[in-house]
Amino acid sequence: MTWRRMFLAGLVLWLLAVGVTYLTGNAILIPTVVLLGSFLVPVTFVTWAFGRRDTGEITAELVFGTFVVGGVLGVLGASVLEAYLLNPSPWMYVGVGLIEEAVKLAALALLTRHLAVKSMRDGMILGASVGFGFAAFESAGYALTSLFTASGLSLSNLVTTELLRGLLAPVGHGLWTAILGGTLFAWSTRRHFVLTWPLLLAFLGVSLLHALWDSMSMIAVLVTLALTGEPWQYQLLLRGALPEPTPSQVTVYTVTDWLGLALISVIGLLWLWSLVRRSRREVRPPASSHHIRIGTYAMTQPRQRGDVR
Repeated sequence: MTWRRMFLAGLVLWLLAVGVTYLTGNAILIPTVVLLGSFLVPVTFVTWAFGRRDTGEITAELVFGTFVVGGVLGVLGASVLEAYLLNPSPWMYVGVGLIEEAVKLAALALLTRHLAVKSMRDGMILGASVGFGFAAFESAGYALTSLFTASGLSLSNLVTTELLRGLLAPVGHGLWTAILGGTLFAWSTRRHFVLTWPLLLAFLGVSLLHALWDSMSMIAVLVTLALTGEPWQYQLLLRGALPEPTPSQVTVYTVTDWLGLALISVIGLLWLWSLVRRSRREVRPPASSHHIRIGTYAMTQPRQRGDVR
């Protein structure tokens, strides 16, 4: 299969790039390591999804455009909004989830507005493409940032960051935006996207998963302190100092963190799977579906019992 060959070839090239960079210390190779490691998994999953498209409108050119343009627009939009709207607080990650999912959804709607047929499956594919594009560019930034340390450039930090983000990429941005894309397309007409209560609920639900994902490290710390915290540690925290964790606390923290991420991933995958099953029996509504137009968009009215999807 194309996606499998692409992944294996890319993985070999990335390993070669890492090995040669390590042996020669040639900093010129660092961009090669960053780009290969950041884009390998996202591009592989988009290629796999492309082979499961519903209509002939989903071309390689459209998928490439949603991946690159959608990903860049999402990263830029999120950076601007987060810089001006968010401040450090316990609710900061909720704001991050809402902003990043909103800009990815907006980029998806902008780039696919001219499609004549909007099937749920194609919406999931194009949504995943935007999400994986966002993830690829974001991972490249994180990898490059991790390279710089107080003691100089750290290739091990870069490699560790890319390995971790590559492993988690399939259950992150691509998954969340696929859910939103499928929900958006499921209720849309041939000429207009439709703003519906299911889309709003999906947006809020995906944003919550995103927020929980980003804040899981902090949640794991709180759980660890609640279960194993010592009085002297609380006293240091009240003074503004960070206490040294005990070996058992490190274990509890690690288990809690990974279990939390696994639970969020399972919820997202089950949600996406329910949309995939629904898309298999999808029947497109007539062009005159019940909706009220709002500019170029519309708000769907509740369907009566017996209406055919």
